[in-house]
Amino acid sequence: MLSGFRRTETRRGREFSVQPVSGQRAVKQYTCPGCSGTVDPGVAHVVVWREDGIMGPQADLSGRRHWHTHCWRIS
Repeated sequence: MLSGFRRTETRRGREFSVQPVSGQRAVKQYTCPGCSGTVDPGVAHVVVWREDGIMGPQADLSGRRHWHTHCWRIS
């Protein structure tokens, strides 16, 4: 259900994968960890997960979160 190009970003000394999700592919409701608001179906947003966790890539991916694009930008 992801779309767009995944990129790597560094925040507070940690690396994160950031994957855009188009509004057409956003089919579930999520809670944004940035603002605690709802990311509704049909709203374009980003999925973010750590790339440098000590438990390895699978744990990092399972810890992914859906953010409003704006909330991620200002975090």
